[in-house]
Amino acid sequence: MRRNRSHPPGFPRTELEGLDPLPATWDEMVDQIGNTPLATVPVRLGKRQWALRIKLEGRNPLGSIKDRTAYGLIQSAETDRRASEPLTIVESSSGNLGAALAALCRLRGHSFIAVVDPKASPLNLAIMRRFDAQIEVADRSDETGSYLGDRIARVRRICSRKPEAYWTNQYANPANPKIHYEQTGPEIVRQSGQDLDCVFVAVSTGGTIAGIARYLRTALPASVRVIGVDAKGSIALGDRPSPRRLTGYGASRRCNFVGAGDLDGVLWVDDAEVLAICRKLEDEAGLFLGGSSGAAVAGCVRYLRRHREVRRPLCVSADDGFKYRESIYDPDWAGAKRIDVASAMRKFERLGLAFSQASFSMTGDTYADLGP
Repeated sequence: MRRNRSHPPGFPRTELEGLDPLPATWDEMVDQIGNTPLATVPVRLGKRQWALRIKLEGRNPLGSIKDRTAYGLIQSAETDRRASEPLTIVESSSGNLGAALAALCRLRGHSFIAVVDPKASPLNLAIMRRFDAQIEVADRSDETGSYLGDRIARVRRICSRKPEAYWTNQYANPANPKIHYEQTGPEIVRQSGQDLDCVFVAVSTGGTIAGIARYLRTALPASVRVIGVDAKGSIALGDRPSPRRLTGYGASRRCNFVGAGDLDGVLWVDDAEVLAICRKLEDEAGLFLGGSSGAAVAGCVRYLRRHREVRRPLCVSADDGFKYRESIYDPDWAGAKRIDVASAMRKFERLGLAFSQASFSMTGDTYADLGP
């Protein structure tokens, strides 16, 4: 699937209208999902250096890797229901998936009910409203501050009241990992070739990393490691539950998709590390990335410190930083949340961590020295 980009990849959007012109038809939207570019970022850690590749999923039409997931879930719903009439699709979402489903459902002729929570970004909510999604806000959190339990309970209540409603269930639907097995994994191999030895993916439902891992096991069975990166306080990959401040990765329930043999390791990163990495990437590499993207890079940095044999790492960047301007990139927000970014910055300085200006490539075209 190819996308005609009118500006270089990595360039941030500054307002909702910056998403225009969005595709006007289902076929146009589907054609523009995927084929996202790679950024290559020189990384120095003490005396050692790497060329870190970052797959920029923020260049999907609605701004995240969840565009792929939404497409796969809708395909699955139509197959399951043998749809000849419009469906009423329901999904629990912290933001990005809801935005993607809203746009795709509207273009396909389906109705969409999004069950979100107070942590959803204003931009994602604006996108959902723009595409006529019905929005329900789950407002009951558990002891760790997660709203996931209430979101899923509300989805179940909606489905019980509306027989025509269809829950796409991103947490257990095999269509979630399947789309990344069919699309994202092959793109990584096509763009990197055999020149790849370690891939880092931040985890939430686990669908993205499971699909990518299973494809890489087929395409590069002897040469590549897949490392899951989770948030401290998330139990997606088995940590003890505790409050988390960042959205986009981590979960208050275990992944259903990640099985034995999918991963070669798991790392848990904290909020301060992620914010520091995101800000360093913006200042030094010219990349404006979201929280789960910063988590993947933070996990990669930690892994490279301990594994000197890794030479060709790649991180999956799930979305860009546009939706995080009022959180990750706002020093007042970090202070209000008591996230000690300065301490994390000092730690990275002691380690000698530095990024250099990113270059971008997609289908043979290279854009250099571009930033937000």
